[in-house]
Amino acid sequence: MEPSTRRWFPGSNRAASGFTLAAMPSLCRDCLHHDATPFPDACPRCGGRRLVAHDELETLSIAHVDCDSFYASVEKRDRPELADKPLIVGHAGGRGVATTACYIARRYGARSAMPMYKCLELCPHAVVLPPDMPKYRRVAEEIRAIFAAVTDCVEPVSVDEAYLDMAPEHRRGDAGAAVLLADVALRVEQEIGLTVSVGLGPNKFLAKLASDMNKPRGFTVIGQAEARSVLAPLPVERIHGVGRALAGRLTAQGWTTIGHLQALGEMELTLRHGKLGRRLYHYARGLDERRVTPVRPAKSVSKETTFRRDLHRLADLEAELAGLTDSLAGALARKEVAGLTVVLKLKTSGFRTLTRNRRLPEATRRAEVILAAARLLLARELADSPGDSYRLIGVGLADLCPAEQADPPDLFAPGGEGRP
Repeated sequence: MEPSTRRWFPGSNRAASGFTLAAMPSLCRDCLHHDATPFPDACPRCGGRRLVAHDELETLSIAHVDCDSFYASVEKRDRPELADKPLIVGHAGGRGVATTACYIARRYGARSAMPMYKCLELCPHAVVLPPDMPKYRRVAEEIRAIFAAVTDCVEPVSVDEAYLDMAPEHRRGDAGAAVLLADVALRVEQEIGLTVSVGLGPNKFLAKLASDMNKPRGFTVIGQAEARSVLAPLPVERIHGVGRALAGRLTAQGWTTIGHLQALGEMELTLRHGKLGRRLYHYARGLDERRVTPVRPAKSVSKETTFRRDLHRLADLEAELAGLTDSLAGALARKEVAGLTVVLKLKTSGFRTLTRNRRLPEATRRAEVILAAARLLLARELADSPGDSYRLIGVGLADLCPAEQADPPDLFAPGGEGRP
């Protein structure tokens, strides 16, 4: 790393010794306050100490979000009497294995995928519950809905983790990727009662590595500039795709850390391990060309904005709504889709999120049609909640279909053609 580079150690609140911090972007994870310069030991707005600061905070766009001890956390949420007890989710007896061990049980050595008898030898006073997969899938869908509120590019990896592409062309709203991800973590905690750990990096490999570094409730950033130094001391098993067998072969050759692989040339690794050697060469340097690939097409398209100050007047909110609707119409045109349901989103000054829907008689992508429906929803909401003020407004279109199936021709209009 060059001496002029500025960064924070991943997950810490202290700067690397000898580095200048004058221009490092910073973010408070508690109130989402952010600035182009580093905060002191506490957020100047709310006093919170859960701070993130990094040179590349405003430019990194690939995230990995992982629920903390997911199955066990869901059970503890639903059974508060288990909050301070070691809990293992899995099938007891016979050849059963632990599906998840909560963090209290992990202190005694219990681990996921460990034989249950071994877990109970290490932690004999643990509570054991059988997994409830239908419930976990329902909770996972609730969490993914929160992911979908900030980006249209979500790749689920399993029931409890996903990659998010937070590049400008995918993310919703005008906030930066780090701010939106911190908001995701807050929403999961406040609305669903669980915690997640977030990793932010330039690619999937580094984002996943980052999310694993400071569990639970972590938010860790690894930029490309420090990737090699962060990776060097780690065991080769931390590389994506390196299992026990390959790690054994690498160890037999004297390569036990990623730093050992960094010292080797691409040709040597390729000669010894073929195509896999080429991948090892790139991963050891923090390089990964894999894209975030959504499993399903987006179910909605939306735009939102957060205000510099809270708004409460209908006219002010309508003005913001009009601009967002124009942006939404442009996004619909680029994606060549239309939709049947207009969605209005509001976030109150107290951080309560509201969504209101209006189904149209026909699918559309026309800005004036969307705006008319959204204005009706907005007027109704303000009439029902007089005195409320709002920090965010958004508008979206759901129940999507191909654009050619929308906006049938108006036979009474000049030329008898539908308008774009």
